[in-house]
Amino acid sequence: MKVAFNLLVIGAHIGLQHARQLERLKTLGYDAVEIPVFSGNEQHYAALGRLLGDVGLVAGAAAVATAEANPVSADASMRARARDHHRWIVDCTAAMGGEIIAGPLHSPVGVFTGFGPTPEEFDRCVEAMRVMTEYAAPAGIRISAEAVNRFECYMMSTIAQASAIHRAVNHPNYGYMFDTFHANIEEKDPPATYERYHGEINHFHVSENDRGVPGSGHVPFAAHFDALRRCGYDGWLTVESFGRALPELAGATRIWRDLFDNLDGLFAESVAFIRREWAAAGERLA
Repeated sequence: MKVAFNLLVIGAHIGLQHARQLERLKTLGYDAVEIPVFSGNEQHYAALGRLLGDVGLVAGAAAVATAEANPVSADASMRARARDHHRWIVDCTAAMGGEIIAGPLHSPVGVFTGFGPTPEEFDRCVEAMRVMTEYAAPAGIRISAEAVNRFECYMMSTIAQASAIHRAVNHPNYGYMFDTFHANIEEKDPPATYERYHGEINHFHVSENDRGVPGSGHVPFAAHFDALRRCGYDGWLTVESFGRALPELAGATRIWRDLFDNLDGLFAESVAFIRREWAAAGERLA
């Protein structure tokens, strides 16, 4: 098991200027970081990968589909742009030595048709995810598509939807993410849902119901950690929290108030919470 932090709370473009914060994360006990791959080139991410190696943090990518390159669009030229965008994400992740690409890669957040996904959109989504996974597999990179709640996405909002797409993609390097924030909205019994589908889930986001400090709200984390340990989970446990430091990210994630006192406190409290809850779950199940 690796404890990781999603760095979107810091910014959308992480670089060498963030060395001090990366070193702090390592000192606090993190094993890995999810780097936003939203802009830049392979050279940038190669340099960042060298820094992460020096610091001792494993790299992963946080990435998204975009409205301009929608993988499920009926427009073939837009789907071609989506394939190019997915390949660029893989290339940048490979350049920094990343292990996994996680996020709503299947369709753009905030783009709606007024209806649920059609059979044609399902097929396009499956094809896009399969092509991306096949492109990433030679570099040893796993794909983890994120089920995002219905207020942000319609293509993959529930774990059942994610599972249906997973079965159709049918590739060992493709899986999907369980995010406690989104599951808290969409699933009747989130821990039980995780247990039912755990064999297909290859990534896990630890995110509070308000996206603040994990353990400060009402997400049933004790039950989640019990389920993770019962099912033998050995992947990343990634903290995802959002703040107001960057207006464009605050607007996209609908963060209108401060959810934590300061970044260092968020970093320290989150890793301590995960380590403590993981150990406690082990003791309960012993």
